[in-house]
Amino acid sequence: MRVLIFSIITVFGICGCSNTWHGVKEDTNSGVEWTKDKVNDGATWVKDKTE
Repeated sequence: MRVLIFSIITVFGICGCSNTWHGVKEDTNSGVEWTKDKVNDGATWVKDKTE
């Protein structure tokens, strides 16, 4: 009985960590894309003002 309960808890823990890790990777990728867009917008603004 203990082994069964421990196994169930372990499976849920692994699934939860997997989902969390996927979310972290997705959020990080979104943050990188957002930063690239903002840097590009700033560079375009500077280019327009200096020409």
